[in-house]
Amino acid sequence: MREPFDRIVAQHGAVVLRVCRGVLGAGPDADDAWSETFLAALRAWPDLEEGTDVEAWLVRVAQRKAIDVIRARARNAVPIDEVPERESQYGLPGTGDADVWDAVADLPPRQRLAVGYHYLARLSHVETAEIIGGTPAAVRRAAADGIRSLRKTYGTTGTCSEKGGPR
Repeated sequence: MREPFDRIVAQHGAVVLRVCRGVLGAGPDADDAWSETFLAALRAWPDLEEGTDVEAWLVRVAQRKAIDVIRARARNAVPIDEVPERESQYGLPGTGDADVWDAVADLPPRQRLAVGYHYLARLSHVETAEIIGGTPAAVRRAAADGIRSLRKTYGTTGTCSEKGGPR
């Protein structure tokens, strides 16, 4: 029997939000991509095959929704006087960590995507390579370069273990 959808949102919402923020940076675009991910997932939920890796499926949907936001940015500029401040109910990546997310957002695109998918969404280098293109070795190199750049800024006492994964 399939789990109710609200449990799926509660169980995987934080990972999806990390993916959206890793690709788009913290802010309303990432929150919108998170919402769009779960709206699309809700529509597809009844037809999803049993045994599907739900987290991987949601990460893929989130990646596509984030790409949609990036494409929309390129097409339409929406001027506003003031950006409203809204915090996520999940609080991820955590309050007071905006400078870290700004540093991730400042990484070159390939490094940002490799770091986001591998370290934040916990995808393997092979899965990350399938999403962003290239070989697993190239993705591993881009992720390592991105982490090295972040460590230059924040030192080695951050939230990553010696093997590079989340603690």
